[in-house]
Amino acid sequence: MMQQFAALDLHIDIKTAPIFHIGDFAVTNAMLTGTVSLLIFFAVFFYVAYKVKNGQYNRFVGLVQWAFEGMLGQINSVIPDKTIARRIMPLAMTIFFYVLISYWMSILPGLDSIKWNGDPILRSIAADMNFTFALAFISLVATQMYAIRQLGGMGNLSRYFRNPIKDPLGSFEGILELIGELSRYTALSLRLFGNCFAGEVLLLIMSVLTGYFAALALPVFMAFELFIGFIQAYVFFILTVIFTSLAISHGPHDDHSTHAKQEAA
Repeated sequence: MMQQFAALDLHIDIKTAPIFHIGDFAVTNAMLTGTVSLLIFFAVFFYVAYKVKNGQYNRFVGLVQWAFEGMLGQINSVIPDKTIARRIMPLAMTIFFYVLISYWMSILPGLDSIKWNGDPILRSIAADMNFTFALAFISLVATQMYAIRQLGGMGNLSRYFRNPIKDPLGSFEGILELIGELSRYTALSLRLFGNCFAGEVLLLIMSVLTGYFAALALPVFMAFELFIGFIQAYVFFILTVIFTSLAISHGPHDDHSTHAKQEAA
């Protein structure tokens, strides 16, 4: 069996493949699938918004509303300040639903079978490290913007940089906080990429190993990947909210934030 598996010569490439070029800009298979995911994203929410506006409800609209209201409750529970919670909500919700749709695109049967010059035309954008790093970077920038708005520029910087002479322990703690700030977003992007890429490879290998029984075995693994996609989208969503909450809250040595709280009281 192992000899037969080796004889199939499966080609699994971690990088995306360019399909065509617009000038010097290469359009990859992940970009094409990401565009399809974006169109589905807009179609779903324009449809739901239209139905809600006209008072026309069905199970699908109810499901989207239930998910939306549930996540809004999660945001309000993590960020007590309702104003900031409302501001972070559009970004967090967009991340959840777009990551969910993008991840689920990798589970479509035959996504890897349509090829151009030996490369699949479609590949989930969530399995592209450029996308996951860009998404984490957007989340990082948004978090810093909310922190600056809440604490001020100097107040936000004081979370990372403190006088090493007056407060050597706090200075060391600030460096650790800066390293942690960068590492947590790196880990967030790698987690999403790794799970989506591993899911694509798992489905491909299982379709080969099960042979004629693939029609029976694959639905089980596809259902599992649908669940994993939901978990990964939720993890990215909730961690973005949590990181924002941590950024806007004052640390033990943050005099700026403490003074602001005393003024608010």
